[in-house]
Amino acid sequence: MLKRLIWLLLPACLLGFTLTAQAQFTLEELIVGDHRSEANIARNEFRNPVETLEFFGLRPDSTVIEIHPAGGWYTEVIAPYVRDQGRFYAAHFSPNSTSAGQQRSLNGFEDKMVARDDLYGRVTVRHLLPPHEIAIAPAESADLVMTFRNVHNWIMAGQENEFFEAFYAALKPGGVLGVVEHRALPDAGMEVMETTGYVTEAYVKEIAVAAGFEFVESSEINANPKDPTVHPRGVWTLPPSYRLGDTDRDKYMAIGESDRMTLKFVKPAN
Repeated sequence: MLKRLIWLLLPACLLGFTLTAQAQFTLEELIVGDHRSEANIARNEFRNPVETLEFFGLRPDSTVIEIHPAGGWYTEVIAPYVRDQGRFYAAHFSPNSTSAGQQRSLNGFEDKMVARDDLYGRVTVRHLLPPHEIAIAPAESADLVMTFRNVHNWIMAGQENEFFEAFYAALKPGGVLGVVEHRALPDAGMEVMETTGYVTEAYVKEIAVAAGFEFVESSEINANPKDPTVHPRGVWTLPPSYRLGDTDRDKYMAIGESDRMTLKFVKPAN
């Protein structure tokens, strides 16, 4: 409730902050910039982008890979932030995907990049579709790889290990992997993780370590203690999906978005 009140009280001079091609933006400016829709700005309350990106160690001169950015919610913040001093790779869906939804998402993302060339003109779009399309950036070139609420999709496809191996190959020794994911109860089994969108912290750590990463630390930045994590339609019962429509909508609105883990891993330096 306190965070929601803070967002409601943000001064008009900050909301809709106008971005210019010449400026070096702060994260605080970017999350409320005029390049973002009102709906995307509203989700700052649950996604905590400034705190999350700072926890992962994002810098203006970072070489960054965002994994499967979908509509570009986080891209809107990260890409302009590293535009002048760093480099941004978007490891998006593949045009060779058999999923019509993934094709639409990729096309929409590319259109978005073109529409604001001043902000996104230096974005490099790569495609990630194991086992054949896994070169998301030059080998050992990235300082930071980040993925936001994607691990459950890879588990459902049975490809979680291939994805984490691709991240490892792209990162420099000493580079960081940042993971945000819907958090299942600690005793949840694979059936839960394959059907509900929730994943245990232990399993994410297991996948990462199997790929060669070392666990560094976790944060409760994106935790939501009001989320019991057990819902009729999995995580998609909650906002913003509301898979049950108007059924118990007030109940799920009061819970808010999912409880999420925020984990930091490192590729060993030697």
